[in-house]
Amino acid sequence: MIFMDNFLMLVSSLILIICVLVGVAFMVLLERKV
Repeated sequence: MIFMDNFLMLVSSLILIICVLVGVAFMVLLERKV
């Protein structure tokens, strides 16, 4: 159970980091287009 909780926390944090990176990259692309 403890391992599963840690695994879920790791996966959710990775997804959060990926979302932030995608958002930043999207903003940079929009800035370059304009």
